[in-house]
Amino acid sequence: MERPQSKVADFYRELGELFGVQLNPANRYGGFKALRERWRAHCAATLLRPLLLVDEAQEVSSECLTELRLLQSASFDSQSLLFTVLCGDARLPQRFRTPELLPLGSRIRARLELSALTPQELASYLDYVLQKAGAPQLIAPELIQTLATHAHGNLRVLTHMAAELLTAAAERNLPRIDEPLYFDLFTPPVRQPRRS
Repeated sequence: MERPQSKVADFYRELGELFGVQLNPANRYGGFKALRERWRAHCAATLLRPLLLVDEAQEVSSECLTELRLLQSASFDSQSLLFTVLCGDARLPQRFRTPELLPLGSRIRARLELSALTPQELASYLDYVLQKAGAPQLIAPELIQTLATHAHGNLRVLTHMAAELLTAAAERNLPRIDEPLYFDLFTPPVRQPRRS
């Protein structure tokens, strides 16, 4: 799904578009039946359930998540018509403990909660990426450790910092990325006191 923050009408529109079902937002029950029929037909034809991947699922309203729970189950919950993967940050598991989402939370079969990566894991990742790029010596080892420490366990932060350093090094025609470049890019400017 592209818009996890949608209201129910837009949620149905997006589901209809994703699964090739023409829906009328004024007739939610008709949309409910049409989606379920499409999924049943898919299951019967392929022996596989369709897949819905929802990124940033912590942003999906409780009303839409409840609607999704009702949509994907059939025969008094004995049959699942849709395989759903909900991806989100640390707020998502907490939401499944709230009274309105507890019925959905209790139906989740597999959970994978990822924690922040250690600086060693981040440094290993950066070493791996540099090796795969064919440039294992591009970043000085001490800078790899500095980047891994300052990324605070977040792979995306590490990748963005490394990309900024790579861009700056390319612009300056530097053969290697080292700590002076890091300090040049990431040290906040010193503020001069205001004169009154």
